[in-house]
Amino acid sequence: MKNLNIPVSRDVIDARISPNGSLDVLSRLEVSKLLDTSRGELYPLFRNSSLAVLNYGDYLDDGRELLKRYQDFDIRVIQEERGIKLDLRNAPASAFVDGEMIRGINEHLFAVLRDVVYVDDTINNNPRFDLASSDGITNAVFHILRNAGIMRPRTEPRLVVCWGGHSITPAEYDYSKEVGYQLGLRGLDICTGCGPGAMKGPMKGATIGHAKQRIYNGQYLGITEPGIIASESPNPIVNDLVIMPDIEKRLEAFVRVGHGVIVFPGGVGTAEEILYILSILLDPDNSRIPLPLIFTGPAAAAGYFEQIDRFIIDTLGPATRQMYRIIIDDPEAVARKILEGVKEVHRFRLKTDDAFYFNWLLNIDLSLQLPFVPSHGNMRALDLHRNQPPHLLASNLRRAFSGIVAGNVKDAGIRAIEEKGVFELCGDAAIMRPLDDLLTAFVEQRRMKLPTTAYNPCYRLVTENGALS
Repeated sequence: MKNLNIPVSRDVIDARISPNGSLDVLSRLEVSKLLDTSRGELYPLFRNSSLAVLNYGDYLDDGRELLKRYQDFDIRVIQEERGIKLDLRNAPASAFVDGEMIRGINEHLFAVLRDVVYVDDTINNNPRFDLASSDGITNAVFHILRNAGIMRPRTEPRLVVCWGGHSITPAEYDYSKEVGYQLGLRGLDICTGCGPGAMKGPMKGATIGHAKQRIYNGQYLGITEPGIIASESPNPIVNDLVIMPDIEKRLEAFVRVGHGVIVFPGGVGTAEEILYILSILLDPDNSRIPLPLIFTGPAAAAGYFEQIDRFIIDTLGPATRQMYRIIIDDPEAVARKILEGVKEVHRFRLKTDDAFYFNWLLNIDLSLQLPFVPSHGNMRALDLHRNQPPHLLASNLRRAFSGIVAGNVKDAGIRAIEEKGVFELCGDAAIMRPLDDLLTAFVEQRRMKLPTTAYNPCYRLVTENGALS
């Protein structure tokens, strides 16, 4: 990998980067399409996602702040005799070591280009993909993942999805590393949202576990999307990176490729993920499909999971408690239990002839798949009432948390709050009071944003009798 680098200042650098991997060999038509990416309507998406990848290590909770800090950053696809290169101007210098771009970041940069072009060229406005139907959306998710080359069809189930917050305590981060280490010792691979905190810890731990077991082909899969990538820049441990078009397809990708799920402490983004998977597990159509789910953290996080547990029971009902297991301060028990669950998934896939690398049989309701735009009107219109099946209530609560995530860290959400004020959520008191308790706890525990950032709520909770917050 040769970089032609010109230092601009201590903080930024100019460079010309060659591809490494899937974009090494291209046709003239493919080169033409890639050139269009850095000139046309896709450029802002490509530029902003690329900047997020390059900014690894300097975490920000405000996607807009990253764009402001590097407003002179520019990236262009240029054509050369043997293919393409990326021309960078005023790129974050932290992506380079002694003038050479870190290899992992180089791979991630071209993964952005690959996925942005593929989704626009092959998925969007293609009659083969009905993005208004459940099957059509699942088909699109499959093709994006297959194009990224992350599927391992001749590998038995061993991919564990790890969810958790980027704003966690050092003790929670160390614990997530220890769980990852125990998973790695048992030959399990890791999939996360690819950012810092509980998304990096399990991967870092697993690398040591794999090294001790002389496992040299371990998979550290990161799945992200353009709206969140600025505040959760992919960590370089990730050796397979996929940028999905939106949060809904990102969440579906997790549960389609994963064989078990572990949830570490987090904030509203983690709560969104919890409600997403509970909506799936509560769906009667999925009652026979195994998908192990464990909540875990160090002893200091016991109160956090007690509050999560109480919120779930108060809103979705006591029966939901059967869908997950809470294990506190015992990484080995977590690894053993999730391994048991993965083996059960293996047996089920063999029995039903379902693919190891993609969970086709899992039913995902269309309400979980259609992109939710967290506008003020859409947030106010969410059905947060008890007069609906639990899996649909979980889906609507998921959207509520998704909107709060947008208001907290996403550029579009932050701008909407500044222009029109806070989002308003309205529903039954029996739903809104537990929701208020949980969100208040997140604020008090500084889980809404990074601890260095003061938090101003981007939401207001309302019942038929008036405001709660």
